[in-house]
Amino acid sequence: MMTRIFKRMFNAKGQRIKGTRKRLRLFLIVLLCSFVPLTLCVEKTQSSAAWQSQFSIRWTSDPANSSKVAIEVSGLSDATIKRLQQANWKPPQWQRLLSVYAGQGNDPNLPPMLGAYRVQSGALRFEPQFPLEPGVAYRAVFRPDQLPGASGSKAAPITADFQLPPRNATPTTVVSHIYPSASLLPENLLKFYVHFSAPMSRGRIYNYIHLRDEAGKEVELPFLEIDEELWDPAMTRLTLIIDPGRIKRGVLPLEDIGPALEAGKSYTLVIARECRDGAGNPLKEDFQKAFQVRPPDREPLDHTRWQIQPPKAGARDALAVTFTKPMDHALAQRVISVTTESGGVIEGKVELEDQERRWVFVPDSPWRRGQYKLVIQTTIEDLAGNNIGKPFEVDLFEGVQRRLASPTVKLSFEIL
Repeated sequence: MMTRIFKRMFNAKGQRIKGTRKRLRLFLIVLLCSFVPLTLCVEKTQSSAAWQSQFSIRWTSDPANSSKVAIEVSGLSDATIKRLQQANWKPPQWQRLLSVYAGQGNDPNLPPMLGAYRVQSGALRFEPQFPLEPGVAYRAVFRPDQLPGASGSKAAPITADFQLPPRNATPTTVVSHIYPSASLLPENLLKFYVHFSAPMSRGRIYNYIHLRDEAGKEVELPFLEIDEELWDPAMTRLTLIIDPGRIKRGVLPLEDIGPALEAGKSYTLVIARECRDGAGNPLKEDFQKAFQVRPPDREPLDHTRWQIQPPKAGARDALAVTFTKPMDHALAQRVISVTTESGGVIEGKVELEDQERRWVFVPDSPWRRGQYKLVIQTTIEDLAGNNIGKPFEVDLFEGVQRRLASPTVKLSFEIL
């Protein structure tokens, strides 16, 4: 068409024909129109490709907890960030823009993960509601065509995969200690302390702990099963309380079922390897503590019969206190302190020795000559839960009362 228009503008001799000015304008218009669609198409293609390539997905882990992972989409323009901040979207709308799937999202019926969406620091951020599981593959899918103002865009989704390292499948956690450490325990024993070599998982712990008699028969419901479970903050020490109803005389459980432990018999406390540590792995092996049972101990503690062995001045030698019977391991470390005559607390480290019959204190600084006091809270317990001045089992018919009203008692000693 353009060739025909051009020929009508000039004769055979190359001279311009009359009226060619209009034909020239028509020629230029046609020429321009013939290039406009191509130009617009190229610009649109370049804009779409450049727009899509500017986005990136990043997985970020919390340094304190590697399973706590967030997903960030960067490359959003300031205008887009502002629109997202103003958008009052519901979860399904956010999920159409950015979705995270477990199993890499290959299953079309798999719902996206739940979590919180935020727009901050120039990025779109998604924080899963639950921590990611080690060894599971995850996929984040960002759809630019769902951005505000992107109606009609044909930009393809952008994906990014992520996977935490699998858990160590080799069990390494063991039961490191069980207290009381003695092999001869009173019939009215109140507690066991089970120490693990690594943090443990909370939940269903009583399913993996068994108390068996000398015939191998399991003792029926020996422990006070508490839903919260009695763990220390580090999740490495579990307190097992023998049901007080199986200890105190005159109460129904003891009358109906009988005592959990009986004097003259042997028992085994078993911690099964099916217990799970903090990483979800079982214990390395079962743990067993065999012990014999002696008659019950219902005598309150008498601190005046304790023997103090003071160290010499000028060194950091140990101060030792010998009890008249084994003590509760956890309480004895916490409720006894050493002070100066004026009441200043001496800092140091405490250990129990000789099957919890001996309390040993090593000061942080050398001893000085002078008078000192051993300050004991009267809530300290022996293995049967007896306190200073008060037995655990108070017989209402005998009218036993606490002889000491003070929360603490003191023993004086001198360092020369």
